[in-house]
Amino acid sequence: MKSATGAGGLRSAAGLRSASGRYFVHNPGPTNIPDRVLEAFRRPAIDFSDPEFVSLVESIWAELPELFGGADKVVVLTMVGHGAWESSLVNTLDPGDAVLIPDCGLFGRRWASMARDLGYEVITTETHFRRPTDPNEIADILAADTTRRIRNVCIVHTETSTGAVTDLAAMRSAIDAVGHPALLVVDAVCSLGVEPLRMRDWGIDVLVATSQKGLMLPPGLSFCALREPALQRSRSASTPRHHLAWQPRFEDDHVYKRFGGTPPIQHMFALRAVLDVIAELGGVDAMAARHRRWAAAVHAAVDGWGTDGPWQINIANPEHRTSAITCVRSGELQAGPLVTAARDRFNVSVGSWMLGAHEGDGFRIGHLGDLNEPMLLGALGGLETAMTVLGMPHGDGLPAAVASLAATAPDPAT
Repeated sequence: MKSATGAGGLRSAAGLRSASGRYFVHNPGPTNIPDRVLEAFRRPAIDFSDPEFVSLVESIWAELPELFGGADKVVVLTMVGHGAWESSLVNTLDPGDAVLIPDCGLFGRRWASMARDLGYEVITTETHFRRPTDPNEIADILAADTTRRIRNVCIVHTETSTGAVTDLAAMRSAIDAVGHPALLVVDAVCSLGVEPLRMRDWGIDVLVATSQKGLMLPPGLSFCALREPALQRSRSASTPRHHLAWQPRFEDDHVYKRFGGTPPIQHMFALRAVLDVIAELGGVDAMAARHRRWAAAVHAAVDGWGTDGPWQINIANPEHRTSAITCVRSGELQAGPLVTAARDRFNVSVGSWMLGAHEGDGFRIGHLGDLNEPMLLGALGGLETAMTVLGMPHGDGLPAAVASLAATAPDPAT
């Protein structure tokens, strides 16, 4: 019987992957999940009023504010990040309000599209897909807003479709420099657990995040981390809302109220395990340092491939690159066959390009989540092998990645 894909027999007739060995997940998300977190999902269900579960939820709530760098309150939503986007808008705006959302990539555009669909006015910037948002451009737009129509500045911290990371401290400074009262609302979907986040120090009013990327969980949870200015705004905002409303979740401490309904019990078991893993790894700052090291190795590999091929990193300035993901441009080559061959022939899954008409002009390597050096090198080796098999020109990327990791290997004695 032929396999379902016909690609080397990697899938059975039922469509299930049947190749030996591990499947290398290097998408921008979902990401790899630690085994102990997967095991947490296997725990039997428990009554959510049971003191054991209430105690577990209390322990999680006590740690969540510092996970985001100093939140005053955290709302946990049983939904994907788009729901948290919507929650960040409807709880802080009146109907017809204006929001400033830069045109910085696919996810900035989707957030803006959502805001328009909800009836808000969207003010945007010039299109930029190869750099982060410029704080000076934001300052200029706000300075021109003499009537203070703009209520929120919505910034994508790490733009998953381009690989750029925005300087949030500089963004806060730009808003303050022109004395504008807009809230700073940040999408940290791809940066939580990967990049440093300092809500308190950087004056972030709302931070939106999800479970399936740097937090090393499956999709299904999202978060709105809040500081007092956002909480004050939410008390007077007049946009109709019900399940997404923040205030009812703070009315009392009953777990049913906190989740706006039945708690996601298994997700809470797993989130408790994730928080323990992060603590054992040294905390969020240590997580960020690990991701910077992995990112440097991937950047070295792409630079190596580019010595004898068209490959180049989409974000040219190294200071503007996120540690979560590397977007690789393929020049005149179509990257689709590479993505397919890496997945179907070598068990390496990477992300396709996500910029509309430019979809085939590159691919994206995720280097976040539950990861180590052999896993990263295995994925890079699989990609380089796929390039070779397909006859795509490239230089030596894998040795460059090995050298990068070797040069920065931590000394266990220290």
